[in-house]
Amino acid sequence: MNQQKLRVKALLIDLDGTLVDSTEAYVTAVKSGFATIGLDRFDVKTAREIAKRSELKLPLNDLFTEIHADQNMIERFLDTYLNAYYAATLTKTKPLPNVHKTLQTLSKRFPLALITLRFISKERVTEELRHLGFNKYFKAVVTALDVKKPKPYPDALLMGAERLGIPVDECAIIGDSIVDVHAGKSAGARTVAVLSGLFSKKELEKEKPDLILENINWLPKFLVIKNDEKPKED
Repeated sequence: MNQQKLRVKALLIDLDGTLVDSTEAYVTAVKSGFATIGLDRFDVKTAREIAKRSELKLPLNDLFTEIHADQNMIERFLDTYLNAYYAATLTKTKPLPNVHKTLQTLSKRFPLALITLRFISKERVTEELRHLGFNKYFKAVVTALDVKKPKPYPDALLMGAERLGIPVDECAIIGDSIVDVHAGKSAGARTVAVLSGLFSKKELEKEKPDLILENINWLPKFLVIKNDEKPKED
């Protein structure tokens, strides 16, 4: 991973696929959504594909060809799917390996804000962070409900940077998704894509982030505190 280091003052970090493995929550949600429209077939690959397309607002029609689903059925599926997903996240998401240690390291050097595309309250996300043991690392939390235009628009990143008291162009956004990179570029932040979520390296390379890392645990090696400020003592 011979990539240039980034000089930043703060970090804006995505949740699903970046800090936590949400596969079980996706599976639970798709099972509930399929049941709503009379489908019982299921596999993890389909669940991840639906999660990806939902995030990117892409059509799902070709995934339901055996029942000739119309738009009304797909909308019923999505309503059930999203409600089930948000309900499942508190108990079905799991910290990715070594993330606790990485967050501890990063939080000693930089202020951190969590930026999530989930359409749920900040209080609900904070509850999940507390359940995961992540809450103590974040100085701010921004969800899709906090802004008029969530990721891929820059609004959530701008709000997160403002809550940290750091100009957004001195921040980096770390996420697993194309929408994280788009939001970061639109906001003027540095962009770091990780390969621990729904998107492949090939998909992320097309978006030209500043860094692509295997996972967030590599991140401390690629960051320099802007203006050569000294890090806090361990």
